[in-house]
Amino acid sequence: MHPRSSVPPVGAHIQIKGGLAKGGLPYIDAVGAAAAQVFVGNPRGWKLTAGDPTQDALFTAGCAERGVPTFVHTPFLVNVGSPTEATVEQSIASIAHNLARAGRLGCEGVVVHAGSAVGEDRYEAALRQLRERLLPVLDGLPDGAPRLLVEPTAGGGKALAATVEELGPYFAALDFHPLLGVCFDTCHVWAAGHDLAAPGGMTATLDSLEATVGPGRLGLVHANDSLDECGSKRDRHTTIGEGSIGVAPFAELLAHPSVAGVPVVVETPSELDGSPTAGHARDIALLRDLRDGTAAAEAA
Repeated sequence: MHPRSSVPPVGAHIQIKGGLAKGGLPYIDAVGAAAAQVFVGNPRGWKLTAGDPTQDALFTAGCAERGVPTFVHTPFLVNVGSPTEATVEQSIASIAHNLARAGRLGCEGVVVHAGSAVGEDRYEAALRQLRERLLPVLDGLPDGAPRLLVEPTAGGGKALAATVEELGPYFAALDFHPLLGVCFDTCHVWAAGHDLAAPGGMTATLDSLEATVGPGRLGLVHANDSLDECGSKRDRHTTIGEGSIGVAPFAELLAHPSVAGVPVVVETPSELDGSPTAGHARDIALLRDLRDGTAAAEAA
């Protein structure tokens, strides 16, 4: 990881139509992204794609020139806690593949959903399975490899980690591996029951996250408002300020010490007023203003 400012860079999950470089770099420029997250395959499928070496090299160089830290998000099907062996095998293969692709692309991390035990009576078995199947993958990573960033889910279906406190047993099952980190999704933790909109709610949640997994584990933030109420267990993102979380908690998030220097990306609607990029551009600008306004207030 390259040294950088303590100011959180703000960006988006970018669209890469036509190729990582051909589609991705113009999108980064159009929305004013200072951080980027991508899929390197079909997010709703198992197919492992090698990628285009030319596009990959241009994307890596282009992001380096722009000073944009990058992340890969694994497919949504990945669930190492599944009771179905075929799903577990494909999940491990997908995680390993995405980590390898991310390493070649110079990415800082790979995001993976924490997954689910599926059955109410399988929680302990699922954690053992997590240890048996995923820990060898982490142990086999080379020095300097991207971190695997566990993203707590919205809480449905016997989630292995939905609240930030549930990351404790999850990380313990993986021996608090040095290449293990956290991706904090505001919509997910809101859906799981953390009241981010209460006075001091965002600060308390981030404090609890750091107390649970230790300092320095937060590797990426997904800044998303929610269409649903706190504790809904529903994961439906919306434009920041147009959902039930509201704007103020995001200023609180960007001012939290654990978020210093940590990239923040939006996964909100990208379209606005007929423009395919204006939604992301608006949310990035809003978060940047919140960040800089907070910094100015603190410096005053």
